[in-house]
Amino acid sequence: MPIYPLPQFEADLKAYLDERDRAEYEALKPPKTLVVRFGALKMIGEFPYSGSVKPGCGSKIVVRTFRGTEIGELLTSTCPNSGCSKSVSRKEMLQYIQNSGGRDYPFYTDGRALRVADRADLERQQQLEQSRHALRLQARDVAARLGVNVKITDVEPILGGETLTVYYLSEERVELRDLIRELSVVFRTRVDLRHVGARDEARLTADYEKCGQYCCCKNFLKVLKPVSMKSAKVQKATLDPLKISGRCGRLMCCLRYEDATYEELRKKLPRRKSRVGTPEGDGVVIDAQVLTQLVLVSLDEPGPDGKPREVAIPVEELTPPRNAVPVKREAPKESPRAQGARRPAPPRPPAPQAEAPAPTQAEASPEARQGRPAGSSGKRRRRRRRGSGGGGGGGGGGPKGDAPQS
Repeated sequence: MPIYPLPQFEADLKAYLDERDRAEYEALKPPKTLVVRFGALKMIGEFPYSGSVKPGCGSKIVVRTFRGTEIGELLTSTCPNSGCSKSVSRKEMLQYIQNSGGRDYPFYTDGRALRVADRADLERQQQLEQSRHALRLQARDVAARLGVNVKITDVEPILGGETLTVYYLSEERVELRDLIRELSVVFRTRVDLRHVGARDEARLTADYEKCGQYCCCKNFLKVLKPVSMKSAKVQKATLDPLKISGRCGRLMCCLRYEDATYEELRKKLPRRKSRVGTPEGDGVVIDAQVLTQLVLVSLDEPGPDGKPREVAIPVEELTPPRNAVPVKREAPKESPRAQGARRPAPPRPPAPQAEAPAPTQAEASPEARQGRPAGSSGKRRRRRRRGSGGGGGGGGGGPKGDAPQS
């Protein structure tokens, strides 16, 4: 049965809800302190507030910071019974800052929340946002004219016009006094040069990542901690730089989010080549998957076909092995027919050896075989003859070797 809304009932309900919201809003008191996000780098500040208007989360607030007068966005308030229903205590805020980076967290208290931004303030801020591109190109022209080897990443004007923040990227140390002086003359205001790295450059200029969301460094990350290659090896099946690198060209910051979870899950898995017990028998761990918590085990008991069996077992079902050492099983006896089929073949006759070629006259000479010159061999042969001819007992047969008769 279809239900048709009654126009009078809907009108009465809307009037009742508006009256209730108005009564709750009037019962609230204006907040005394506001937590505001301001600047291109999304800095956070807690400033006192003395206005009578009760702003809510997301309201645009005109604040005076260490840089001058600028517009920020209200995040929450740190006092009870304030205009924002999502107010937090100061203790909770400080605990969040401590967990998010501690002293490195960009948190400021030197300032004041002046008022809630009106229409004129918002229009002026929109004009400043639209002029940032032209200011960046002008600053790059000045740096190129002076020959300063820096990359101007972004230029940020503020509502009051007290300062102009110029963000630059440089891999080496350069002299910037002439650049600051020239930029101050061109823009007719105080210029603050801020050096940024590759990750901060992505925070200023990047928008969306591969996941379809805003870059983490631009959305909520304030302290950019280094990411190790170990996290990428554990979490990714591939180490392709295009898949594990972010907009800045470095390892993606989101690899740190699940690093502790992967480490905890990996501790539950057994090591490779270790013996474990399974519902189907003992075996040796071959491989394991961290997220699915599955372990690939090679069982000691072979399959029906005699080949080794490999099964995937959840880590919860693993038990200590029954036998610390794998049991050596005897091979099944073969039938006489199989043994006859495996009878060794008769030995083959040796292959006939080829006759070596006869040596030539030069190779047959003793001088060629010994590798010595012929002259030295002849001298040794003559010495050997003399020695044999002068031996005792008339061994020599030559006429010079005969002894005279008495």
